[in-house]
This record gives sequence, C-alpha cells and structure tokens, in this order.
Amino acid sequence: MKAVRVHNFGNTEVLKYEDITSLEPNENEARIKLEAIGVNFIDIYHRKGLYANKLPFILGMEGSGIVDKIGKKVSEFNVGDKVAYAMSLGSYAEYSIVPEWKLVKVPKNIDTKVAAASMLQGMTAHYLTHSAFPLKKGDTILLHAAAGGVGLLLIQMAKKLEASVIGTVSTEEKAKLAEEAGADNIILYEKKDFEQEVKNITNNKGVDVVYDSVGETTFNKSLNCLKTRGMLVSFGQSSGAIPKFDVSLLSEKGSLFLTRPTLSNYAANREELLLRANNIFSWISKKELKIRIHKTYPLSEAKKAHEELESRKSTGKILLEPNDS
Repeated sequence: MKAVRVHNFGNTEVLKYEDITSLEPNENEARIKLEAIGVNFIDIYHRKGLYANKLPFILGMEGSGIVDKIGKKVSEFNVGDKVAYAMSLGSYAEYSIVPEWKLVKVPKNIDTKVAAASMLQGMTAHYLTHSAFPLKKGDTILLHAAAGGVGLLLIQMAKKLEASVIGTVSTEEKAKLAEEAGADNIILYEKKDFEQEVKNITNNKGVDVVYDSVGETTFNKSLNCLKTRGMLVSFGQSSGAIPKFDVSLLSEKGSLFLTRPTLSNYAANREELLLRANNIFSWISKKELKIRIHKTYPLSEAKKAHEELESRKSTGKILLEPNDS
C-alpha cells in the first residue's frame, strides 16, 4: 500500500510517499480503507519532532473510510461500516490500523470527507467550550485564529452556548468567514493591537477566557486581555512554543488560571469520545454545525498540504485523499 512516512524529523522535504507492506489488525483493532484524511497542526509537530515518534512512522492522526478487516475481539464494527476516528497515528496512507475504542460510526447522511474534517478539530472545539472552560450564557471569549479549522467550529459552539465571541484574524477574507460563523467582534491583528481592541470592546473589563492556539506571539497579550480570575486556554503553538515564565505573573495580573490541555486527556475513554463525536455528528446532521473544507490534496501531495497549513493562509479544514479516490 501507499503511505507518507517520516524517516527523519525536519521540514516538508522529509515527507516520503512510498510503498510499504500492508498492515494487519490485532485482535482489538480494525483496518480502515481510508477515503479522507485530516491534516492538522499536530502532524507538523510530529514531522518536526516536537512530539517525537519512533522513526520511521506514518504521519497523521485522523481519517474516515470503510472498515476493511476486523480483529477477532472487535464487537461493535463489521466489515463495510463507514467510520471516522482521531488520535490514532498512521492516517497518511491508503489503509490504517485503529483501536476499536477510537472508532465512531458515521451517520448515513454525512460523507467521509465531512466526517474526517470534523473529528479532531470538532472534538477539540467541543472539549474547549464544554469542559476545559465550560462556557455559559453571558461569557465573553477571545479566540485567536478565529477562521481556522478549530476556530470556525468553536465560534459556532460558543454561540450555541450563548457566549459572546471576539475573534482575531489576519485578513478581511478571514474576518468575513468568522462573522458568518457567528463572531460578535473581529479584530484584524495585523492592523490593530488586539489587546487594546479587547479592552475597548469590553470597556476595560477583559474577557472570561482566551482560547489560544497561536502560542509564542500572543501569550503575554492574551494574559492581559483576561478579567480577574479569567482563564487562558493554550491549546497550540502555531507561532512557536511559549517561553518559560514566572508563574507569579498569574497572581499579579488578577489571580489568573492557565491550562495547556490536549484532546487525548479530554477524550480519554470511549464514553467521553462518543459523547463528543456524536454531539458533533448530530449537530452536522441537523445543520446546526457547518464544516468548512478549505482544500483537498492527493495523498502524494502531503508536502503541499503541510506548506499551506503552515503558511496560516488556509480557512477551515485541509484534507488528503488516497490517489486512486
């Protein structure tokens, strides 16, 4: 089968599209014939070695397709089922091996591209808004990268929970997309200082929570945007890792809270994973949650997909699909 593997950590040149031996599922696993593959920032972190895996390895943490073969102890799925998953390494391939507990059945009215586009980013937006900082009516949030894959979903979920959304974006095009998703206020951060704009919008009160996937370039000002006892939820580092800092800053700036969550801790068992995934699929089926797919590349062009994601010019989800699709 064809797969994209990493033999050495580094830039996009380390992505190798190559033939490998077909994989066989163990007793609690299923083999999935992939139709759509999600591209996420965590893939870039894996490629660079920021989150190290044993070399060589197949990249990718998310996909959707048809069950091709099952292990002898698999009980919830049959060959031919349409499924999706996240948090299982090895999706940049024609086939992937996935533990049964991480698989979710996809409703008939949702195609595999939409399913692959909604799992990792959808469940991330879900845990951020429902668990890491459970939003309630009247809360005000600051959301960086508001027109990104997680951002557009998080806006919609925040509005379902009746919170007010201030979003930061880099372009007018992205501003329009965030507004269409439901954001109440948009800040073009390349033209205006987002910290000052947040203070203007909130009459110097600050926001209840900042959802920040950018990291290094936004961290300090994000803290300054919080009201007393507000929370900074730092869930990514697209601009680079946050430098070490003195935790006494949190008390100096108003007894603030800081958390660095990851999806694996918020979908740590089957019950929690199904709750989040089924909520998302239900909202999509009822047209209460819109999934924006930015672009789909052939699997052989994973390098281009990574370059586009790293450029931070994309809006919504980038997918890969096997070349024979």
